[in-house]
Amino acid sequence: MNLNTVGRHIKEGFRNIGRNGWMTFASVSAVAITLLILGVFLLLAMNVNYMTKIIEDQVEITVELDLNAKDAQIKAIENEIRNMDGVKSVTFISKEELLKQLKERLGKDAYLLEGFDEENSLYDSFQVRAFNPETTGQVAEKIAKIQMVSNVDYGKATVEKLFAVTKWVRNIGLAFTLGLAFTAMFLISNTIKITIYARRREIQIMKLVGATNWFIRWPFFVEGFLLGVLGSIGPIILLYIGYRTLLDKVNLSFLFFKFLPVYPLTYQISLILVVIGAFIGIWGSMMSVRRFLKI
Repeated sequence: MNLNTVGRHIKEGFRNIGRNGWMTFASVSAVAITLLILGVFLLLAMNVNYMTKIIEDQVEITVELDLNAKDAQIKAIENEIRNMDGVKSVTFISKEELLKQLKERLGKDAYLLEGFDEENSLYDSFQVRAFNPETTGQVAEKIAKIQMVSNVDYGKATVEKLFAVTKWVRNIGLAFTLGLAFTAMFLISNTIKITIYARRREIQIMKLVGATNWFIRWPFFVEGFLLGVLGSIGPIILLYIGYRTLLDKVNLSFLFFKFLPVYPLTYQISLILVVIGAFIGIWGSMMSVRRFLKI
């Protein structure tokens, strides 16, 4: 295929967009509405996934050391934990620092701990986090076997329930996203098929006068691509404005959740919508044209 032919196909695709005004408007509107719904759900799903990741990353293992542990032994235990597979971070908290933290939490009731200043019976401890929060239990079991470790706690029952819930949330979100994506493909492709169906005689005439199948397909290929891309522009703008307004203007301080920043999230959503729109536009056009080439 030479450059002149390619240019002809591209020009014809653009002409078809303008030539079939109402059908083009209907197709672009269907693409826009469907992609807007999909985009809103993608924003929601990605933020939910982000929130669950934050919650999971807050899971820590509290490692209390024997009261008789010396400084050299504490350092050796710290090195052993750091060298374990799956350990992300290790933070040492001395019993003096722990007492200070407890007083700060109690605030005006800190006087209740005054007796601890002379004889601190708290434990030196480590706060340990795993690279993969789901392996927290396995890491805790390894740490518990180290000598001079008095107690290991990570809230086993609570953590296991947490991971079960976050896994359920992710699976439900993924299922809804995939279902909505397939629904979007079905609705958009059917709308584009109606657009192509209205010009079936044009396709059949071109076929009868000797045009090859690919010569007929290419302008519709370009047209489908343009319909998908044009239909994605509106949703991208609305989602950007809406999400930015939500984060900038609406007071979310009463929520315990953190939301993904506008950037790069909106860039990612925009790219996904453009790709989906273009792909479905091309696919819908190709499937529709193929039907009328069989004469």
